[in-house]
Amino acid sequence: MKNYFYYDEKECKFIPVRYNTTDRLIYTASLWILCGVVLTGLSMIFLSNVAGTPSEIALRAENKELAKQLRYTHSTITHLDTQLQLLAENDNELYRTVLGVDPIPYEERQLGVGGSDPLEGFDAFQPHTSELLRWTISNVESLERRVGIQKVSFEEIKEYYNENQQKLRNLPITRPVDGVILSGFGMRMHPALRYRRHHDGVDFRARIGTPIYATGDGVVKFSGRRGTYGLLLEIDHGFGYETRFAHLSRFEDGIRPGTRVRRGQIVGYTGDTGITTGPHLHYEIRKHGRAVNPENYMFADLTPEEYREFRRISEATTISSSE
Repeated sequence: MKNYFYYDEKECKFIPVRYNTTDRLIYTASLWILCGVVLTGLSMIFLSNVAGTPSEIALRAENKELAKQLRYTHSTITHLDTQLQLLAENDNELYRTVLGVDPIPYEERQLGVGGSDPLEGFDAFQPHTSELLRWTISNVESLERRVGIQKVSFEEIKEYYNENQQKLRNLPITRPVDGVILSGFGMRMHPALRYRRHHDGVDFRARIGTPIYATGDGVVKFSGRRGTYGLLLEIDHGFGYETRFAHLSRFEDGIRPGTRVRRGQIVGYTGDTGITTGPHLHYEIRKHGRAVNPENYMFADLTPEEYREFRRISEATTISSSE
């Protein structure tokens, strides 16, 4: 322990300072308390400036979690937007077009809005957070409007169905065979003639003798041989629609011109008659005498995923199997 002295002018010498035990304890304790208070204050100032107060730390943790949830919401909204877009495309290109209902224009489905910015209050936030909040709220509102339009569209289709049930029973809207598409509709290289020509239908892979089903109610218009088609069956569905089934091996018993058939009824069997590269079914749909893409009509017994896979396969094929 250090000794402390004071100078006595009368005696002209240094005299040691003597403390009793109580004073020494009080002095030491006071010194430590003072140092503790100073260090605590300095620590609190440092933490406040660097880490923040406890409430600020808790608020930052809460904001971090909210930002995480907002990013998840962003991903979910993007997925829903994609699904709704596919639904709108199917609605326009399949259901409404095939049923003869006018498609809903893209601009009408979007229902753009203008005027003042209702989200200007977000300008006070950090740029990234502000942008994310704006995007989320704007897209949620857009999804709500588009879902509302889609609901109205389905109600319109339902009403049309109730008023046109006979037409819908006759429309060729199912697959003629249980098989995969070999070649799609459009310009294709003919395998036998070796030049590009328009393929008026789609070709299904099918072994000889595979049952063929009527794709809509109708009346048999023709059943017999016709040039490169081989054995050909034509069904008149009324309302301007006809279907053709080519390269058959034989017709079902009782199938002849004038026979009335129902959707799903077996009308013949696949083969390889006519000009072909092998057994398959060539299937056509004609509307008012003009060939249309059968893929746009085969939605009644296909899921959206199966339908898109059919389209992908047919678009990837550049060679037809026959006509």
